[in-house]
Amino acid sequence: MRLTTKGRYAVTAMLDLAYHSQQDPVTLTDIATRQTISLSYLEQLFARLRRAGMVTGVRGPGGGYRLSRAANEINIAEIIEAVDEPLDTTKCAGEGNCQNNKACLTHDLWMGLSDQIRGYLKGISLGDLLTRHHVQEVAKRQEQDTKMVEIHRQQRVGA
Repeated sequence: MRLTTKGRYAVTAMLDLAYHSQQDPVTLTDIATRQTISLSYLEQLFARLRRAGMVTGVRGPGGGYRLSRAANEINIAEIIEAVDEPLDTTKCAGEGNCQNNKACLTHDLWMGLSDQIRGYLKGISLGDLLTRHHVQEVAKRQEQDTKMVEIHRQQRVGA
C-alpha cells in the first residue's frame, strides 16, 4: 500500500481546517496558501469530503468551510477513505482472488497488515492531532510565514 498525495493532502487540509476553523470558517484559498496545495486539487478533495459529511460550506462574506462534526469525532481513516484512497495492502483489494481467483499464499499476511493500518488510523482523530505540540508549532509557523508573504506582496504592489 502506498498512500498517495490524495490521501495525504486530504488529511493535511482537514487538520488545517480543524486548527483554523475553531472561530470562523476557513477558505480553501487560505488552506492552499498555508499548505502549498493546488486550489483546484483542494476543491476536488473538499467536494468528496462534503459528500462524506465531514465538512460543510458556509456561503457569503466571511464564508468558507467548517468541520461538520467535532474534531474528536473525525478519524484519519475515514478522511482517507472519503477521498477514495484505499487502506489496503493486498493486490486483490481484499477479495481473496489474488492467484487464479483464489487467495494467494500471503493473502492473510497482507490482510492483517491492512487491518493494522486501518485500526491505527481509525484510532487517531483530528482532535488527537490538534493536541500534539509539534502540530501546534507548525501551524503557528505557517501562520507567520503566510503573514510575511502577504506583507511582502503588499510592499511590492505599493512600491
